[in-house]
Amino acid sequence: MLVRLLAGAGLLAAICLPSAASAQYYDPDGRFGGGAPMSRFFGGGGFGGSSAGRTTVSYPGNHRPGTIVISTRERRLYLMLGNGQALSYGIGVGRVGFTWSGVTRISAKREWPSWTPPAQMRQRRPDLPRHMAGGVDNPLGARAMYLGSSLYRIHGSNEPETIGQAVSSGCFRLTNEDVIDLYNRVPVGATVIVQQ
Repeated sequence: MLVRLLAGAGLLAAICLPSAASAQYYDPDGRFGGGAPMSRFFGGGGFGGSSAGRTTVSYPGNHRPGTIVISTRERRLYLMLGNGQALSYGIGVGRVGFTWSGVTRISAKREWPSWTPPAQMRQRRPDLPRHMAGGVDNPLGARAMYLGSSLYRIHGSNEPETIGQAVSSGCFRLTNEDVIDLYNRVPVGATVIVQQ
């Protein structure tokens, strides 16, 4: 796996927290304040709900169907369909200092994933939980696809208004409806190409 990290050595210690401060959610510093109402959990905000951020587009190139290409500059994720077409999803990307590029594979997939903040993050933020069960309160959302052996993921979000923004600590977030759609389309082992 080739991954060029563009941030400092502490980058792998950071994990993908939602960004906007809220009494209901984790913010980028990891403060937690309670549960996410279902109306915020699915749809709304950013690129909008359900399919507003997901469209079929022309995508020239020779990528195999099933390959994922992520453009952090465009804040879009492209799933190659073949015949010069791709599904395009709106995504949230890493904030300044937390972007990276490279080629990896989906190493695992989880529905309603749990979250364990890394020790380095908990050292910076001792108020973080040691572990958080999957569910509507969890910042990883409805689905997660793990990228290689890194701490990075493609995952859902309980903050759909952050889609289209540079907000995370290096992960790529989609609305929960879009991440469920993507999750159902791609297998473990799928190639992921991350571009600046």
